[in-house]
Parts: sequence; C-alpha cells; structure tokens
Amino acid sequence: MATKTYLPKMINSNNFFKETEAEWEPAGEGISRQITGYNTQLMLVKVKFEKGAVGYAHEHFHSQGTVVASGKFKITINGKAEILEAGDGFFVPPNARHGAKCIEAGMLIDVFSPVREDFLKSRL
Repeated sequence: MATKTYLPKMINSNNFFKETEAEWEPAGEGISRQITGYNTQLMLVKVKFEKGAVGYAHEHFHSQGTVVASGKFKITINGKAEILEAGDGFFVPPNARHGAKCIEAGMLIDVFSPVREDFLKSRL
C-alpha cells in the first residue's frame, strides 16, 4: 500500500521583484518594509528605518538572518547588544527575543524561514 506524503500548501511570490513596482508597507513608527520574495519555506524582506526608529523587542518561531544594507543600528538579541553598520549582519534563532534601534537612517535585509505568514495576511 502506498503511503501518502503530506505537503503543505505552497505559496509563492513572483520570481522577479522590481522595487519601483512594489509598495512600501508601514511596519512601525518610522519603519516600512517591502516584501521582495517568498515561498512557504523562505521570505526576503527589505526594512527601511528613519533615524531614531525602534523595532521593539519581540520573538517569533522563525529563524532570521539579517544584513545591514545601509545605516547604523543597535541590535539586541537575548539581552546582548551590538552596534552594526553597512555590511554587518546578525542571526536570530527561533524564539529569541530581539529588537533594533536605528542610530543612522538605513535599511536591513531580512531573511526568514519559514515564511512570515503574518506579513502576508492581505496578500493571501
């Protein structure tokens, strides 16, 4: 007898992303984001911060890798803080409390696994 394999429903963004064709969504005071691509297993998001904006401490079950594309940020993960600048990055394991304070206006590039379905509520 054949065994059925459960596969989650796949969701996919377009294969190509054009910045000028995508909306910036509010993500907090002085913070906005553009979702650049995703499927069920992975999501790529650009997050723009104005100077002084705070990404308040939070946690989620997703793994997160982030690169500082521009600007300067104070990043805190599980109570440990570092100042990061363009070219630097950080990794947030699942359920780790983390947050960001923007010291100089800039942009973070976030990668999540699995997809942040909460970011897609209006798209699904």
